[in-house]
Amino acid sequence: MSDAVLQTTGLKRSFTQGDVTIEVLRGIDLAVQPGEIVALLGPSGSGKSTLLQAVGLLEGGFSGSIKLLGKEASKLDDDGRTDLRRDALGFVYQFHHLLPDFDARENVILPQVIHGAEPEAAKSRAEELLGQLGLGARLDHRPSKLSGGEQQRVAVARALANRPPLILADEPTGNLDEHTADTVLAEFLRLVRGEGSAALVATHNERLARKMDRVVRLHEGVLE
Repeated sequence: MSDAVLQTTGLKRSFTQGDVTIEVLRGIDLAVQPGEIVALLGPSGSGKSTLLQAVGLLEGGFSGSIKLLGKEASKLDDDGRTDLRRDALGFVYQFHHLLPDFDARENVILPQVIHGAEPEAAKSRAEELLGQLGLGARLDHRPSKLSGGEQQRVAVARALANRPPLILADEPTGNLDEHTADTVLAEFLRLVRGEGSAALVATHNERLARKMDRVVRLHEGVLE
């Protein structure tokens, strides 16, 4: 078996409210292999987003081990975690979070340029990805001129633009109607598989979860 892209061991997270301590994650052991698409299934409030924030190195306060590409995140300083997040991860959220003053192409170009890509190469990559997602005729449209499904497709292209080994997706179709959600998820899975990336996809929708390679269930802070 290949070395895991993501591996967590004994991952815990708790919050204190007054005199009460709430244990959101209670020792998560999880491995995602290269190219594997894993559904993280659980109801709202089960800790799915907290787990993605942890493995996405987006906030502190966690105990246990998080390894990305074999690197132990707890041993890195802030700059090291930022570099690892930039090199290893792409993110797709429930709400697209596109930059409103930039068109679809520019929203996919920008993270590549920040990552050090040449502008022309970034433009070519953006057009390739958006074309594969059926947006070849919408490259010059700003988010306000795109439908919800189109906006989320741009967000998918943006997440994959730098060819990250792992995509973290938090309810990526949760803001869409059922038909559009099915279409966007199918395109997401096709593109992720085509790129050879792995993905950890949080969802409360069991029907959608079954379309992925493997399902893990998060219940009361424990994986089942």
